Amino acid sequence: MTDFKLYWRRGWQLLLQVGASLLLTTIVWVLLYRWVSPPATWLMLERRSHRPAGYEHLESERQIHYSFVGLEEVSAQLPLALVAAEDQRFLMHHGFDVDALKKAAQRNRAGHGKQLVGGSTISQQVAKNVFLWNGRSYLRKAAEAYFTVLIELLWDKQRILEMYLNVAEMGDCTFGAEAAAQRYFHKPAAKLTASDAALLAAILPNPLKFRAASPGPQTRAKQRRVLRNMRRLGGTRFVQQVLTAE
Repeated sequence: MTDFKLYWRRGWQLLLQVGASLLLTTIVWVLLYRWVSPPATWLMLERRSHRPAGYEHLESERQIHYSFVGLEEVSAQLPLALVAAEDQRFLMHHGFDVDALKKAAQRNRAGHGKQLVGGSTISQQVAKNVFLWNGRSYLRKAAEAYFTVLIELLWDKQRILEMYLNVAEMGDCTFGAEAAAQRYFHKPAAKLTASDAALLAAILPNPLKFRAASPGPQTRAKQRRVLRNMRRLGGTRFVQQVLTAE
């Protein structure tokens, strides 16, 4: 009995040490990325290694296009378009939009087996895109929630939005604003127009199905909705609010 208690105590101490080490490591990791751009993400490495299942039409040569640029180096139309398309309450929440999650759940229940609708905020998408692997599981969702809390605590809104527009997948092997602007519009991200930005936002969150290079009716319809939302948010004045947000 004494040996059992000793082993239990040692096992518990080891578990606490491992947990504390993981906690410290993740905090340092998130803090580092507040100032340092990620060299790559898990999704980039996955796309580099093979084509996604069901998308055999994609390019056979797998070369990642990714160039990190500062928020001030991107046309103000793009962060505005991304917020208008993905998370209009970006400045109001602290990582989780409960109302959006409730509405997504209601739409999914009424969808009768159709494609599920997500309610993730930009902060949650950054947590997923930057720190985690691709996939669906309770473990990954728990890790996503954990990293969302960390980036909301340790980063400001400017950095979260800057990270999102740089690591978001915007086409096969194409990540971020600069790579997408060069690939689809043959100009730097600083020169994107409102229409360009709305088109890039319109292909999210499935840029392999909805392609900016050859937008179909569904993509064009979403592009028009994004442009309307951009005007409703107040145009580029909204981006100034982001830049001055605490």
